[in-house]
Amino acid sequence: MGLIQKQSISGTIYSYVGVVLGFVATAILYPRIFSTEEVGLLRILVSYSVLFSQFAGLGINTITVRLFPYFRDYERKHHGYLGLALLVSMIGLIISVSAFILLKTLILGGDKEGADLLTKYYYYIVPLIVFTLLFNVFDTYYRVLYNAVKGIIYKEVVQRTLILLVVILFYFETIDFHNAVILYTIALISPTILLFLSLIYNKQLFLTPNINFIDKKLSREMMSVGVFGVIASFSGVLVLNIDVIMVERMLGLSDAGIYSITFFFGTLILVPMRTMGKISSVVIADAWKINDLNLINQIYKKSSISLSIVGLLLFIGIWGNIDNVFHIIPSEYLPGKYVILIIGIANLIDIALGVSPHIIVNSKHYRYLSYFLIIFTALIIISNLLLIPIYGIVGAAIATLISKFIYSLINYIFLYRAYRLQPFTSKTIILYIIGAFAYGASLLLPEQTNYIVDIFIRSSFILVIFSLPVYFLNVSEDINQKADAVLKSLFKVR
Repeated sequence: MGLIQKQSISGTIYSYVGVVLGFVATAILYPRIFSTEEVGLLRILVSYSVLFSQFAGLGINTITVRLFPYFRDYERKHHGYLGLALLVSMIGLIISVSAFILLKTLILGGDKEGADLLTKYYYYIVPLIVFTLLFNVFDTYYRVLYNAVKGIIYKEVVQRTLILLVVILFYFETIDFHNAVILYTIALISPTILLFLSLIYNKQLFLTPNINFIDKKLSREMMSVGVFGVIASFSGVLVLNIDVIMVERMLGLSDAGIYSITFFFGTLILVPMRTMGKISSVVIADAWKINDLNLINQIYKKSSISLSIVGLLLFIGIWGNIDNVFHIIPSEYLPGKYVILIIGIANLIDIALGVSPHIIVNSKHYRYLSYFLIIFTALIIISNLLLIPIYGIVGAAIATLISKFIYSLINYIFLYRAYRLQPFTSKTIILYIIGAFAYGASLLLPEQTNYIVDIFIRSSFILVIFSLPVYFLNVSEDINQKADAVLKSLFKVR
């Protein structure tokens, strides 16, 4: 857990720097500067590029995480694995971009609000597909080299800083919206360029694949993992983006913009899981190689309780300040109020199961994750089709909650039945009792006339009421160790 803890902490710090930057841009400036349609466009550009780039990878990132331990050998340049990964990705890219172009009529079809705006910028998605694909390849390669933080810095900090600059330039009317979209696109592709230059600088850019190293057994394994990796990775990305795509398709860009902004608040609690998942998946793959179930069990339990502590604190902090949130963003976004609550609960379910998908995908039963994700995808599409026409954007959030609950339950049951692995302890119950108490106590606070003062007082109160029992009841050993280290450094006697 040492490597995971170290990189998760540093990665989380950088991630939350990115969250602050993203919060300023997405939560504060976007709603005040751009129209709801323009916000929807910026979000849709990302959603489609992520979706098509994930398919273009042809499962290579899943292969990298699972099978790179067999290639790892710096003296032999890792047998040119990166070159092989790029070759596979380029083949997938040709297929994916061709499909995107051929599907233009279907994607843009329908008489919906904002259709002309999306049509105008449709082909901006193509370079985003290319560079998103390359970023995924380079970032995964760095992860298996035990450096998950570098990609986080470039994507969460550098990219969001550039986006913030674009928003500021637009706010001061230095650029118009058209130029803002161009610069926004450049900001999105910048992490890929930086990762590529970093690979050169760190002397890890080995592009000549050693095909002779790949014997028939390894080749069959790579093909098998790749096939199911395509299904798993594409389904995984689809379920993360399909709601906003379906909102845009069924309701229009304006509703997609409202959904995107309020959805953002509900996903803030996932930041530490993204960091921990990136590095833990590599360690779990190595643990499966030597069949170290004890280590996997430790990672499963510790990740669940640690992530739940951070996630629950953020959730009650956000929902405890929900009225203040709508002092920050304009009232036209108020229809998304319960999107924040529902998505927040859905993501609490996500983090409670910790790294269960990473455990499954790196095990000999990796195929099952693909099946589970297909079920997840079907659930979320069907539930969105049923609920969006009835409840609008809140229906999309409910669809996500229902689908995530069923998907997480399937993962939980599978790991318990197959390996007797499960992440919960009595401390999980204690944690949620503490969370309920902290939230309930915050409701007794009188509302301040100034919403900024109210946010500070309410958030500080929740932090203290939540953190003290979590610390003194030793709910998480990892978090307590980090807290002790921080306290010692602050009160160190010189």
